[in-house]
Amino acid sequence: MIEAMFSIENLIEIVKTGGRIKTGIDVYNKKGTLLLGKNEVVDRVRSLEIIQENGIRSVPVAPDGGLWDGNGNQIRMGSDGVIELIPPRPLKKSGLSVLVPVHESSRDIERRLQEIEMIKKETVQRYARATQCLKNALQQIRQTRGQFDVQAVESCVSGLVKFFVDADHPFQYMSREIFSHDDYLYQHSTNVCAIATAVLIRFNENFSHTIDRFLSENRADPGGAGRPEKRKSGAFNYYYPEDLTEISLGFFLYDIGKAMVPEKLLNKNSRLTEEEFQTIKRHSFEYGAKILEDNKINNRVLNNIVRYHHAPLFENEESCYPLDKACSDIPLYVRICKLADIYDAMTSKRSYKDALNQVSVITQLFRKYVKKDAVLQFVLHAFVKSVGRHPPGSIVYLENGQMAYVLDSIGPLVLPFTDNKGNTLSAKPDPIDMGSPGTQQLLKIDNGRSIKTPKEVYKFLPAYIKKVAMPT
Repeated sequence: MIEAMFSIENLIEIVKTGGRIKTGIDVYNKKGTLLLGKNEVVDRVRSLEIIQENGIRSVPVAPDGGLWDGNGNQIRMGSDGVIELIPPRPLKKSGLSVLVPVHESSRDIERRLQEIEMIKKETVQRYARATQCLKNALQQIRQTRGQFDVQAVESCVSGLVKFFVDADHPFQYMSREIFSHDDYLYQHSTNVCAIATAVLIRFNENFSHTIDRFLSENRADPGGAGRPEKRKSGAFNYYYPEDLTEISLGFFLYDIGKAMVPEKLLNKNSRLTEEEFQTIKRHSFEYGAKILEDNKINNRVLNNIVRYHHAPLFENEESCYPLDKACSDIPLYVRICKLADIYDAMTSKRSYKDALNQVSVITQLFRKYVKKDAVLQFVLHAFVKSVGRHPPGSIVYLENGQMAYVLDSIGPLVLPFTDNKGNTLSAKPDPIDMGSPGTQQLLKIDNGRSIKTPKEVYKFLPAYIKKVAMPT
């Protein structure tokens, strides 16, 4: 089946009357800017009005997408152009009657959970190997005052990148440690490599598509006739595959200079003195750069990441260093590394603070960096899309007052664990897919309610949640 075209006016009217839309494909404007992601469920008119304001009169809805009216009926257009309605199936979920659409049955959800579990098992093994590889490298540096097995690290990262590409950001399903900060440095660098590589891949796809689309529509015939020249799809690539592996190696080694910082200083649980802070700052532009030089790693990409992952991303950004390069000259891959570094640091247990809820951190980062720089917006968009507005492992409130654990950012797929008064549920409920149009309003995520940290809600988590919420 091919996509069915629906006029933007009809789609707006459907949403106005309580309907929902998921196109199943990305929607771009004429300049190649992404207006609507294929996995986004639209239940507010404004999103469609923006598409309309960009001169788009109709939107294709793919067979694997969806269009539903206010009663949860799926709207389909047959090959003869006749529109038909397919009603949802009622299904009991832990005493709550929920309408589940035909395309997302409980069997479909169970299959998704099984796939996530399979990915998670392999991810845990690769995570352990990668963390140990980095731990070995940093220990070698401490013992030799600078030397480490570069080839072993390169081999490890090469395998990781292939896994990242094939499994589409598998590390998002990794359990987060919320009580212990042991081995934080090694785990943090592995996390940053995984997050930043996922963002880099998405940025590369989106930005390359935008430029390629622009060139296809505006490139003139070199003969001077003024007619647009036909170009092959995908002719432009911002980064090539070999670039991605090289940059990911930089993400893995970005904090390598901390091997030369006293561990007692890195793990200090009280406020740093000015002198101590200056020592820690030297891990990037001085210690890290020196380690690369001692190991004869004369690589511009690695040097940029190691030196500038704390540099400013916009003019006058506070608490940044070093300041010997204009923020406009900071490469995009370094900006990606910095966002991943901040996000993982804020959502992890540290010696001096507890882990924050991922949803809160994403919101903070978006508000801080949005509209600061035109190209940075592509990076920020790729970051939010890769991590997800509701990342796996985050805690959310539902409209009816229940708290739920996010199993998958697509949907998102959540598992309630309290009743509407905050009491832990005695029986394990079925997961709820927020992307399903039949999900009742009371069971949707309440984005206006204050978010709690993982540690604050840990005592409310039942055993079946703790099993997936804590490291195995």
